[in-house]
Amino acid sequence: MLEIYAGNTALKTIQEKGFSPELFTSFLGASGGPKWFTLYALDKYMFGEFFKNQQQALNLIGSSVGAFRTACFAQKDPVAAIERLAKNYREITYSDKAKPEEVSTKAVEMMDAIFGESGEQEIIDNPHFKAHFIVAKCKGLVASENKFLQGVGLAKSYLNNRISRPLLKSQYERFIFQSNNSDLQLNDPDNIATTRLPFSTANIRSALLASGSIPIVMEGISNIKNSPKGMYRDGGIVDYHFDFEIKNTGLTLYPNFSSTLKAGWFDKRLSRKVRMKHYENTVLVCPSAKFIATLPHEKIPDRNDFVVMKREQRMAYWQQVMKESEKLAEAFDQLYQTQDINRIKNIRQLLV
Repeated sequence: MLEIYAGNTALKTIQEKGFSPELFTSFLGASGGPKWFTLYALDKYMFGEFFKNQQQALNLIGSSVGAFRTACFAQKDPVAAIERLAKNYREITYSDKAKPEEVSTKAVEMMDAIFGESGEQEIIDNPHFKAHFIVAKCKGLVASENKFLQGVGLAKSYLNNRISRPLLKSQYERFIFQSNNSDLQLNDPDNIATTRLPFSTANIRSALLASGSIPIVMEGISNIKNSPKGMYRDGGIVDYHFDFEIKNTGLTLYPNFSSTLKAGWFDKRLSRKVRMKHYENTVLVCPSAKFIATLPHEKIPDRNDFVVMKREQRMAYWQQVMKESEKLAEAFDQLYQTQDINRIKNIRQLLV
């Protein structure tokens, strides 16, 4: 049901100290839209039980829906926030051939669901769970709201990335909106310019919305308050599954919907892999192919479901995936309770 992989350093640490929440100082949440429903119960277990009594700082790093999740985790009642996110996302309905304005309006409603009555301040004030939302600031044609010009810019991005990922820095900068007391240390060998800005009540909602603002599909977010002027879009453009080094001491826990890791949005159809050295301290948790084969339609949810399924069919399918995800949470709990660390495989087999 559940596959668990770890880098060499992470494996050695677990073998010496056992598998416990105290090992982890960072947590990754990847892009992927509705694919997240596969991790729904796992998220609730991790932040309702596994990390419930966490006293040391845990850096929560997310892009797109991964950022939405980190916004839930850093609230006083993370389980309730996760449930609000899931309900809103599952029940979203778009008109046929919905325009970016409509999709963005629905996303604003999702922000309301995520934050609830006091979520913004709870995230800002949280001393232990430190949220980080990754956003891509766009330059040139990809900053345009004209679909044709934006499309030309995205085509250029695809070609640049195909040649060499560092070429993306001519069109994008990485912005990280973060907890005021963040101690997160990152190293990006691709040298994509990175700016880190503290959360405020004036920017946190716009930053989260920007992190999930998919190019072409949604409107970009321009001129976020307390930030440099410009156009901000989906953080997954640059950091879809992450390919940077987290330099903090401690391990990184990374629940993902797939064991196939891609650095950025434009890598999804390329054979390029993320760097092994960036995952030496990481524990990757993901559903197995056997588990996915038991799901309705024998796949995990994706954005295409909005197009190919009627609303009632899609909602029932996603609800069933959410229910089935409880098996992943149970499997993770079993590993923790029994300390059956022999189940953990070396992540090298995925990345080398």
